[in-house]
Amino acid sequence: MVASARQWHSGGVHQDPPPPEKVAETAAALAELLDALHGRGMESLPGGPVPPSQLRALRAIERSEGINLRALAEALGTRPPATSRLCDRMEADGLVRRTPSASSRREVELWLSPRARRVLAEIRSARVRELQEVMQTLPPDSLAGLSTHLGSLQAAIEQRLGSSSATDSQTEESDAADPGTGESGAGEQESSAA
Repeated sequence: MVASARQWHSGGVHQDPPPPEKVAETAAALAELLDALHGRGMESLPGGPVPPSQLRALRAIERSEGINLRALAEALGTRPPATSRLCDRMEADGLVRRTPSASSRREVELWLSPRARRVLAEIRSARVRELQEVMQTLPPDSLAGLSTHLGSLQAAIEQRLGSSSATDSQTEESDAADPGTGESGAGEQESSAA
């Protein structure tokens, strides 16, 4: 790195900041460990485990209550037919409700049910408990740094998700203006990424 690069302080030693790629690799590894840690607590939920695809969809709906099927599919990275089947299952399980859209007769809006809100709250509580046990093993100065930096990371991720939602809305509006962009692939399987 060039001499003018910003210096950062670590344990009394000034060092060049690590490259973003290295930090991203560490964060990705941490995300995988967190998934494994949280997966252990899913079986003990009062209502039973929630499949990961449904959990991702519930969180997306929670972030954008009243979201339509196309926007949800884009948020999940799946095709609308697969997302529709996923919503059918969640509606049958009492997790979501669909209402006609006020802006288009062809669209429905997706809303969380009270049961879904309880499930999400239970999952978050279980995750906080798991992490609290881990955090109690860290020294106080590490906790102070984590608190600051994790808050910054959370804000950056929320901004990225918000920007993604805004882009999805613009794409949806342009699709609505172009009637030639119909939905296809009704026979496609639900993506495993859901």
